[in-house]
Amino acid sequence: MLHFKTLSAYLDYLGLPQAEHPMFSVFQAKGEGYLPCPRESSPPITNDCYSISLKKFVKGELNYGRTKYDFTNGALVFIAPRQVLQWDNSIVFEQKGFSINFHEDFLKGSSLAHQIKKYSFFSYSTNESLHLSPKEEKQIESIVENIELEYLNNQDIFSKDIIISLLDSLLKYANRYYERQFINRKEISSSLLEQFQEHLTSYFESGQLQEKGLPSIREIADEMSVSQRYLSDSLKKVTGKSTIEHIHLHIVDEAKNILLQPNKTIAEVAYELGFEYPPYFSRLFKNKEGISPSEYRKKYKLN
Repeated sequence: MLHFKTLSAYLDYLGLPQAEHPMFSVFQAKGEGYLPCPRESSPPITNDCYSISLKKFVKGELNYGRTKYDFTNGALVFIAPRQVLQWDNSIVFEQKGFSINFHEDFLKGSSLAHQIKKYSFFSYSTNESLHLSPKEEKQIESIVENIELEYLNNQDIFSKDIIISLLDSLLKYANRYYERQFINRKEISSSLLEQFQEHLTSYFESGQLQEKGLPSIREIADEMSVSQRYLSDSLKKVTGKSTIEHIHLHIVDEAKNILLQPNKTIAEVAYELGFEYPPYFSRLFKNKEGISPSEYRKKYKLN
């Protein structure tokens, strides 16, 4: 795996023009026709930069983490520092779009340095890139035009603050479009919920709970070919509950059935549900139900 610590080295590897600023670059392609990827293929690479790009791919795949980007016209791509990229020699894209790349240190001292880490689209499975309508694409391109003007023409003591302010606006618009994308994909999110519940049920019924303990969110998300963050956000949009909350509720429902069986201690129920320490199980059960496992049994007159 190749790792690039500087923006300059990363841009050189991608075949992009060198930056006017050591930690910030914006490049717009406005030509006609198609271009092959500047490098025929790449080993896995990482870097210390954020990237925001609008590329219109004709064919080819970009591996990003464990998944692949599904590029369509108007897809915004967000890449955070130290995320893994890889591609092959089949990539061809339109000679249009833009690419903004900046070292993570560029944001130091600004409020955006903290805020940018809260935007979910920087940590998503790449097959869930942000798809833009023509109107949305124009709004984003207008901001990028202003960033480029500031980047090329006004390198003074105010430039960095202005560029960061414009970046902040771009990301806020992207967040709005991202929320819209979730609303438009409510049916997909509902389907995702059904798949998630099926995976949970299968995990419990197959005996994996006793073998492995509580299910891992990463493992379930990987099996569903989505990222942990996307899975949690999708579930929250539909149900108001995160992935871990759903797992906990499923465990509590299972616990109720087992607690109603005679001749099992609370500790035995906890171990059967994958808890190494019974007090953790009792705490979770009380947190979700408002009463302890033993109080639940007494309520149903079981000893």
